[in-house]
Amino acid sequence: MNGVQPTSDRIMQLINGYWATGILGTAAEYSVFTHLADGAGTAGELAVRAGISPRGAQAMLDGLVSIGLVEPHEGRYRNTAEAAAYLVEGPPSSLTGFAKLKMGHMAVLAGLPEAVRVGGPVTEPAVEVADNPHWAGLVQALAAQSAPVAEIAADTLKLAEAGGISILDIGGGSGVYSAIWLDRNPDARSTQLDWAPINAIAGRLLTERGVADRVTFAEGDLHSADFGESAHDIVTLANIAHQEGPDDNVAIFARIRNALKPGGTLVISEYVVDDDRGGPPFPLTFAAEMLLKSRHGNSWSRADYHEWLVKAGFEEVMFQRIPSPSTLIFAR
Repeated sequence: MNGVQPTSDRIMQLINGYWATGILGTAAEYSVFTHLADGAGTAGELAVRAGISPRGAQAMLDGLVSIGLVEPHEGRYRNTAEAAAYLVEGPPSSLTGFAKLKMGHMAVLAGLPEAVRVGGPVTEPAVEVADNPHWAGLVQALAAQSAPVAEIAADTLKLAEAGGISILDIGGGSGVYSAIWLDRNPDARSTQLDWAPINAIAGRLLTERGVADRVTFAEGDLHSADFGESAHDIVTLANIAHQEGPDDNVAIFARIRNALKPGGTLVISEYVVDDDRGGPPFPLTFAAEMLLKSRHGNSWSRADYHEWLVKAGFEEVMFQRIPSPSTLIFAR
């Protein structure tokens, strides 16, 4: 204790934290960050560019300054470095779609107290329903977050030099891993396993990227689908293990081990918490989302993944912390 009396400022910010999601989602809806990047540096200029009221434009700028995404500069406004990197529309890493998506999820939080009381969702879990409209928006929004992670994994695996390899992308979503990895390696081929409605989304996006002719789509549930036997050089499992319980993850990892060729690699991208569950912040927060949306999911620890992968037959497990909420795990 240093004798300094705490104030209620931070507590009030947390209590009103939903405003940050609302302000950011609304700013993304009206392309505020893109307009600022293009030179609209006042409320009046922003109102004209975005087609919103001057009063609304000023409220957006004030709110974005309050959450550290916009800053006043010489009588005008500009994006902070974070906003310029991740909230201007156009680049594959832009998170504007994710911001809009999450704003639409705020009402779901009203069910969190009951989920905490009973230990899980009180309605059908969103992550376990194939035709849930939840997926159409989510997989495309996740692509922006996944793109830089896939690039880093490609560098670590030296995919550009790997030759004619076979990749299995389980729960591939938008197909972002196949898109980036096949672009890096023109001799590689990929199979994406996912539910039919999601594969249809990926097919369109992979066609736009010009690699769809090297992707095969398999439809099915990852708990029962055939992964093959000694069939693939690389298997990737991104943003999937957090929605599964320990026993299911061990079973899935064991089937993946059987599907890999000798010397093959499993690549996992996940929100991983430290073993003492003291951080990082985003994975710890995400654990509440899994409580609300899945029967058995969680933000699992490094020790959990290491234990499960060893049980599944993997001998070498490496964790790579990256500049992202995700951690990469490589298992051989």
